[in-house]
Amino acid sequence: MFVTLLATLTMATFSVSSAHADEVGTEFDFTISGNVQFNGDALDGVAIAVDGNGYQADTVTDTEGRWAIGVPEKGTYEVTLDEETLPKGVVVAKGANVIDAEFGLTDRKSVNFFLGEDTRNTVSFFDQFVNRFVNGLNFGLLLALAAIGLSLIFGTTGLSNFAHAEMITFGALMTLVFSVQLGLPIWLAILIAIALSGALGWGLDAVIWKPLRRRGVALIPLMIVSIGLSLALRYLFQYFFGGSTSQLPGAGQTDLKFGPISLSPIDLISMGISVVVLLGVAYFLLRTRIGKATRAVSDNPSLASASGIDVDNVIRIVWVTGAALAGLSGVLWAYFRPGVSWDMGFQMLLLVFAAVTLGGLGTAFGALIGSIIVGLFVELSTLWLPSDMKYVGALVVLILVLLFRPQGIMGRKERIG
Repeated sequence: MFVTLLATLTMATFSVSSAHADEVGTEFDFTISGNVQFNGDALDGVAIAVDGNGYQADTVTDTEGRWAIGVPEKGTYEVTLDEETLPKGVVVAKGANVIDAEFGLTDRKSVNFFLGEDTRNTVSFFDQFVNRFVNGLNFGLLLALAAIGLSLIFGTTGLSNFAHAEMITFGALMTLVFSVQLGLPIWLAILIAIALSGALGWGLDAVIWKPLRRRGVALIPLMIVSIGLSLALRYLFQYFFGGSTSQLPGAGQTDLKFGPISLSPIDLISMGISVVVLLGVAYFLLRTRIGKATRAVSDNPSLASASGIDVDNVIRIVWVTGAALAGLSGVLWAYFRPGVSWDMGFQMLLLVFAAVTLGGLGTAFGALIGSIIVGLFVELSTLWLPSDMKYVGALVVLILVLLFRPQGIMGRKERIG
């Protein structure tokens, strides 16, 4: 735990004794300064940099921990403390090594940094593995909601729908509107968002995809249309909702401990909802008449049509179902990230495609298996890889699997030619 420190900077810094500070930019009338100490001891040789208003300069603290940098004009400057130059065992509070310094009425600005002891809690590899495994399972389940919808759409129409990302975003944004902006209970806002997501899927199919199918447009032009639609919707979201990230009600709750496993109440609810909905989708596909017709259209649309199945009606139902699942996935993704933003679906899109391709194109149960694998690998890979690399690692696994089984885990080999 960080100990609040010192570096209390006052106007006394600029007393007669300040002449000993390592000061640069003395030709300017305005000065940013500080005094870096830890537990009452001055820290010398700590590198400080100032950047802003077209001006850059750096210095190091003197033997009394003081530093000063002159700047050409009043304004806001970014002051950075180089953590690598701190003594061993001393660290800056996370994210606090960069401070925005803005001048007030005086010609001098004092800057405080907060330092602490470099304390680390050791967690065994097994405990980390178990915790990451559960988090990966949670991520895989919410990923499966989006991937199954995308897989069903591909199976029945052959379309690789890049606008599926915006369906994910739409569900989260609608939940934000009805819960935060309109003040409805979160459970009601989520239900409304899912219904509106399904309506969006119905509308897109009725206005865009069905007319294009009737015109016999090839799959490549259809895919290009979906990319254009994705861009249009994404920046439409940015126009109306801005570029900031907003939180849904209940986000940021304190985690519950179950041995080495750390989960928030929202995580537990998310996993429960995902499991129930996925079981419902499985029942729909295996036991209901429409579900069997959907699988028939996915296997062979021409044969299904010749058997008396209304292919257009099945496709319309698939669009509504897929969009509703994507909307629910977006809500759960907003809690997992956490936060709602205009491009959140796009951040998830490559992983959704990876899950669908890994499990087998056009197969709903393959998409489920692929999503679980991708979710687990993404979280478990952080045990060895930097967190920024975890999504790249999932795509590497996809490439390796497809090298040995191009049709995916549950896909079927097809004859070419």
